[in-house]
This record gives sequence, structure tokens and C-alpha cells, in this order.
Amino acid sequence: MTPRIGAEEEFHVVDVESGRLVPRARAILDRLDRPGFTTELQRSALERNSEVHTTLDDLYTDLAGARRRLAAEASALGLAVVAAGTVPLARISTRDITPAARYLHMADEYRRVAHEQLLCSAQVHVDVPDRDTAVRAMCLVSPWLAPLLALSASSPFWLGADTGYASWRTLLWQRWPTAGPAGCHADARAYDAVVEELIGTGVISDPGMIYPDVRPSAHQRTLELRICDASPRVETVVLVAGLFRALVREACERLARHGGPLCDGRHDWLRSATWRAARSGLEGDLVDPQTRRAAPAAEVLRRMRDRLRPALEASGDWDTVHTLLEEALAAGSAAHRLRRVAAADGLLAGVDLLVDETRGGRAGQRPAPVTRRPVTPVGTTGSRRPYLRRSAAGDTVG
Repeated sequence: MTPRIGAEEEFHVVDVESGRLVPRARAILDRLDRPGFTTELQRSALERNSEVHTTLDDLYTDLAGARRRLAAEASALGLAVVAAGTVPLARISTRDITPAARYLHMADEYRRVAHEQLLCSAQVHVDVPDRDTAVRAMCLVSPWLAPLLALSASSPFWLGADTGYASWRTLLWQRWPTAGPAGCHADARAYDAVVEELIGTGVISDPGMIYPDVRPSAHQRTLELRICDASPRVETVVLVAGLFRALVREACERLARHGGPLCDGRHDWLRSATWRAARSGLEGDLVDPQTRRAAPAAEVLRRMRDRLRPALEASGDWDTVHTLLEEALAAGSAAHRLRRVAAADGLLAGVDLLVDETRGGRAGQRPAPVTRRPVTPVGTTGSRRPYLRRSAAGDTVG
């Protein structure tokens, strides 16, 4: 039986006029009389949970349809939604936490880490036979997660500045005390004991604050991928979902054949592999999971796809994943596309690109211009620079 899949996508809310992140997610949610949409820690973000699907085509239709609904409701309010790890123009505020008891507690406990959680990710769930299998499979899939991060990398800018990273969200996210590689556990009982021990330390307050790159769901029989940036192109989410399903399927089959843990326990290199993917995206080297040596991202991902071909074919995903991967490698990472547009036309044009791709525009295609009131640069009287804006720190960007 083909394992079913689902996705959770987080979206930033930006003001169309300024391109800036704004704490108005609730206004959009109030217009959506549909299940599956919910708040996030920051009032500038919202989340949408997909239905459960068997085919990648159905997952694509689901995600693309939800994005169109979000875009339409946001547009009616002078807003837009962006699926990306970060947005280029934002500010830090202690007043923009969603007023729910759990979120307010997190803000009080983690302070600046929570206040700077202006981040969005995409998570993928894949069915597994049982919780023990989910825990054991984590060890087998973990070495292959950094290439999936590279595919999704979409957060090169932070507070108006280029960070030099393809996924700055990853570096910010790793400040949480339970983020990073998942670790190895013999079974669900051992894993749950570790979670309870962490709660007992007071470092976290509930199982929902376990934030590794992959984890067993607390409520469903699924394994959840958590390492990826939110992706402007829905095709990237579908590609990642197809590859992750193949990884999980392969791991479950190996466990069924051999029983017991199959991991060698050598996961000390995974954090550095994640850093490499966050730094380079698709435009540099990755750590090859098989050789544990540097190799060009395209080579690593093609070898990964080819290695997973039996699992991809068993789920009916080979043709889709093959095509989408080649398209992704040809287009480059979202981080690369964003940098290219921002260098040519300014950060506001970069935001326009993210908005356009989120609502269905093709990668590499110049977005339709957004009508805005002209801005007169400081110290001038007549000339106009439509992409001149101020960063959160007050420095001119664009």
C-alpha cells in the first residue's frame, strides 16, 4: 500500500504597498470559513494544513488551491501572503505575539528567540505502520534531510540585509533548545522517555516543543519532516514530499525485512551537513550522505533520486519527481532567484517575486508590477525611486 502524505505550510503576511511583514494574519483568517487554517506564534504568520493524499498530483492540487484562496482573501485587505523562510523587509517587535496562553508563555520564557521567530517552514507527513517504526525510521532518513533543505532554501535576507546564507531561517531556528538532528532511539518508549525527561528539566513545557529535523507525530501514525524552509513554488513542496515519502518507504521496508535499528549511530556530522545546505542551497556543494564528502548539490540530489528510484516507482512518483527535480536544478534555489531580482531592482521587487511565485507564478518569470504610491527619496524634490524603502534598523535598502 502506498503511504499517504500531507503537508503543513506556513505563510508570512506582508503589506502590498510597502512589502513589509505586518501582524495581520488574524484578519485573513477571519475571512476564511474553512478548516485547516490556523494561527502561528507571530501574528504576522499563519499556517495551513493540507488534506491527506495518496498521489503527488492530488497534493499539488490541494496546496495550489489553498494558496489561491489565501491570496484572494489577502488581496481584498491590501495584503499578500509569502511562502518563504523569511521575508526581506521586516522588523522585530515584542508586541506581535499571538495572544494565546501557550504562545505568550513561550515569548516570556524564550524572549528574543521567540520575538525573532519571523520564520516560516513547510512540514511533510508520511504514513508509517506504527510509532515504533516511525522512531526507528528517523535514524535511517536523517542523513538525507540536508539535501531537502537545500531544495527549499528561500531565506537569504534578514531585516533588509543579505546574510550570505541561502537559508538564514535554519540558523535562526537552531537557537531553539530542541532543534537539530533527531538522534537515535530504540523504539517509541525510549523516545517518549527522552521527551518526558526534557519536559522535566523545564527547558520545554510540552511535547509540541520538540523541534528536531524529523520527528514522529504525537497524534498520528506519521513521520514528520521539519527541516525545510517554506517554499514560494508549490512544486518545490511537492518535490520534497515525493523524495521524503520515498525515504520513509525505503526505511520502513528495510526495518520490516531486518527488524531492529539499522543505523550506525554516527550522526555527529549531520549538523555540519545542515549548515552546509543552509549556507549554499543549490548553488554550491553539499555533504554527500553516502561518501560524507563535499559534492555539487546537483550531483548529490540526482544520486539521491536515482538511489530512491525503486521506492519512487512503487509509489507512482518517479516521473513527477524526476521532472520536478530537473526543473528545480535548472531554476536554482528560491534564495538565488530572490537575490538576482533584488540585485537588479531592489528588495521590494524581491518581495513581489516571492508573492508572485507563492500564488502560482513560474520560477524565473518576472512578476507583474505592483501598483504603489511613488516614494520620494530623502533629500530630493522630483526624482522617484519606486524601490527605495527603509529597513527595520533605519538603513536605506533597495
